[in-house]
Amino acid sequence: MSCLETIQSYALRSVGIGERLLPRSDFTLCEQFTLIGSGMIWNIYFGIMALCTGFFLATALAIAKSRPNPWLRKPAEWFIFLFRGSPLFIQFFFAYFLFLSLKGTFPIFSPFTAAWLGALIVLFLNTAAYSAEIFYGALQSIPKGEVEAADAYGLSGWSRFRRIVWPTMLRLAWPSYTNEAIFLFHATTLVYFSGFPAWQQRGDALYYASYFADKTFNPFVPYPILAMYFIILTLVIIGVFGLVNRRLNRHLPENTRSRIKYRPNLIR
Repeated sequence: MSCLETIQSYALRSVGIGERLLPRSDFTLCEQFTLIGSGMIWNIYFGIMALCTGFFLATALAIAKSRPNPWLRKPAEWFIFLFRGSPLFIQFFFAYFLFLSLKGTFPIFSPFTAAWLGALIVLFLNTAAYSAEIFYGALQSIPKGEVEAADAYGLSGWSRFRRIVWPTMLRLAWPSYTNEAIFLFHATTLVYFSGFPAWQQRGDALYYASYFADKTFNPFVPYPILAMYFIILTLVIIGVFGLVNRRLNRHLPENTRSRIKYRPNLIR
């Protein structure tokens, strides 16, 4: 099988399109690049969906945590503490068995035992908790002069939040939020190693990399390929978030604009 035929057969295998059976022997570099790249579809899906939905929940949690009303503040604080205080791997594990138990009583929960929905919910809640803490810190760092100026112009309530508070919060939080987005995409590799099964061997990039490592007894080919794909993905994320950061800071002098720097989380 030529490399072009391999790409045609396996490029979309992770989503159920193309060859059903995985190669069993005589693995080529093209097969490894293609199948690991195919698995990246799931990593990108989990990352984008969790990031887009978690952003709005994180904003709401940050606002709730900053309120003096304990009925709003305390639930937000406990939610953030729970998901930041427990390992993501354990969250996947408990979520899967929770959904599996609920499935036996309520059939409506059957889709939740599949990774595309159940694991996505866990990632959504986890990134919302971490992002909420970032946004909360940014809210606390907003210069009081900006809020006082908004009051002087007669802005209050929703208008003040939409025009002054929220844009300033995003501007201050964006570099740290970029690092959270990068880590979220890296964390998607835990999905199929935590409890959610890979149906018909349709897994993510790490799933296929581990498959080749187990079959060839040589992890020094598939894992560097996996790392290369994630490095490329990280560069894309930095580029996209950098454009947003430039947009958020467009009104500031060039020498005072915040720069996006990748600072990996050593412990999660």
